[in-house]
Amino acid sequence: MRWPWKQQARPIEPRPVASIRAQELETAKEILAEVFHARPGEVEEMIKSRLEERSRPEKREVELWPATFCLGE
Repeated sequence: MRWPWKQQARPIEPRPVASIRAQELETAKEILAEVFHARPGEVEEMIKSRLEERSRPEKREVELWPATFCLGE
């Protein structure tokens, strides 16, 4: 048996560094989970639904408001 302090020192291997964007996304997810008291799966759904809303053309406004407006005759 070797004593822990008598073991040969070995260099610490660096952890793989994720991209900055991936780190930012993970941080944002953690913040959303804390603010909204949500689970990670719920945060993922929030992000996906928001991205879907942004990717759709502004069709909602066209449906809500007529192209022309007339006060009457």
